Amino acid sequence: MTVNILFAAKPDSWAAYEAPLTTALAEAGVAAHLSRDIAPDQVDYIVYAPNSTVQDFTPYTRCKAVLNLWAGVEHVVGNTTLTQPLARMVDHGLTQGMMEWVTGHALRHHLGMDRHIHGLNGAWDKHVPPLAEDRHVTVLGLGALGSACAQAMAGLGFNVTGWSRSPRAVNGVRCLHGDEGLVQALSTAEIAVLLLPLTAATENLLDADRLALLPRGAVILNPGRGALIDDAALLAALDSGQIGHATLDVFRVEPLPSDHPFWAHPSVTVTPHIASETRPASASRVIAENVRRGEAGEPFLHLVDRKLGY
Repeated sequence: MTVNILFAAKPDSWAAYEAPLTTALAEAGVAAHLSRDIAPDQVDYIVYAPNSTVQDFTPYTRCKAVLNLWAGVEHVVGNTTLTQPLARMVDHGLTQGMMEWVTGHALRHHLGMDRHIHGLNGAWDKHVPPLAEDRHVTVLGLGALGSACAQAMAGLGFNVTGWSRSPRAVNGVRCLHGDEGLVQALSTAEIAVLLLPLTAATENLLDADRLALLPRGAVILNPGRGALIDDAALLAALDSGQIGHATLDVFRVEPLPSDHPFWAHPSVTVTPHIASETRPASASRVIAENVRRGEAGEPFLHLVDRKLGY
């Protein structure tokens, strides 16, 4: 039996995904009709990006699951017309890319690379950084990406603390949770990495009060979600020296407006949302496996908990 799979994303995504999705579905043993144009009442699965024109899921009466192409689901999880199972993207490519971005930027700040990249202007300023084991790193968020990054940092020898809203266990990482755990996690965070989902409970998590808990001169790396940080509070903390540097990959408005203060601030590094990008080849295999599972009556992978919002 052939399953009908609607590809609902922006047109330029279709060119990138059509061939790898077709290949992945065939390799998974799924006979599929994959198209951008299928009558709603004939659709079995939707491969979806939240910026798609599909915003009303009511007509998709036989749809078995909506399979998100993005790791983030905050732009779709609250859609009241979406009653089908929703799976987020958890993919090797996303995880590997995030680990590389986090470890690269953490090492940059740990080693003080900027001093040498920008030049010492003839001054033999022999600044020796501490060993990684003497540098405290805190990873906020211990989902698939956060856990992988925490373990990668621990593997490099850093003293790593992880924090999550509910209890988690990650090998080689000191794990804390809840409000009291957050205070403890921030109090030692010489380098703080934000990898939380954006929900009502995490928006503006790093406000002025919590930024004040970090060791003076701490570095913040945010490849998670822009709204996890109060922008005005961060700028004030950077100006006062409470925060030494912020390397930011995500923002409340993207692309980051050209007049935003982050661009010109000497203690901010902007990267253009590149820390963890969905790669069509590997993401297609994740999608194909979930379609195979749906047709075999097996549980879907990476289902979103609507109550938690991720």
